[in-house]
Amino acid sequence: MADALRQCEFFLLRYVPDAIKEEFVNIGVVLLDPAGGFAEVRMTRDWRRLRCLDPAADVEMLMAMQGEIRQLLQAGGDDRQRIVHLLHDAFSNTVQVTLPKGCLTPAPELEVGRLAEIYLEARRPRTGRRDNAGRGAILARMRDAFTQAGVWRLMRKKIAVSEYTYPGDPLKLDCGYRPNGVIRFFQATPLAADIDAAKVLAFSGPQIVAGVARVEKAEAELTAIVEDRLDREDEETAFALRTLEQGSILVATTAELGRLAERARTELKI
Repeated sequence: MADALRQCEFFLLRYVPDAIKEEFVNIGVVLLDPAGGFAEVRMTRDWRRLRCLDPAADVEMLMAMQGEIRQLLQAGGDDRQRIVHLLHDAFSNTVQVTLPKGCLTPAPELEVGRLAEIYLEARRPRTGRRDNAGRGAILARMRDAFTQAGVWRLMRKKIAVSEYTYPGDPLKLDCGYRPNGVIRFFQATPLAADIDAAKVLAFSGPQIVAGVARVEKAEAELTAIVEDRLDREDEETAFALRTLEQGSILVATTAELGRLAERARTELKI
């Protein structure tokens, strides 16, 4: 899987109405694949946060930026420094360009959409639901299941993925173990109240797999532990599950933790 991944980089476009206050809203993302010559921009589809920050903002002008930036990308080719300079020259300090971040993906044309979902779209409150199984509750059930199987003490906890991705990556995986040539990671991922955790995990999945292959010379298997009795017909829940699948993340419910813990006991020879 790692062989098919392409080394890309992306940066964000931020609307900064007052540089002194250092308040901003992400309004765009640019993804570059220097080796493949791919360059694309996506702008936010939800301008409500920007209007809250600056009611006087010229939203129509900002919406028109996508076409202008595409022209700049075509003019700049795959030379990121040239593209950034063109963006700085074309727009005032109100629109700022962040430092680039690296990412690994098998499909840059899909990755830019995923980045837009993560960085640009506002989280929508999910009304009419009770958050009976948030991250803490799922993590507690994970710990109980692995403890009863006698393997919790043998597992790595709070695993910083920056070991495998990039310095500064804040994501930490809840636990994992290495039985042989594969490292099995587990992450409590509530979907009923908020799907952002799924998007973050799916975004990081390919990078973690590639990093484990590079650093540990092993395969990586990532499993998201989600709530029981999810409404899989719900549009947002279905989106979260599809996003995890696209990121090669396995999904198991808390009801399946007993089976996973028993497998760990067998593999660790307890």
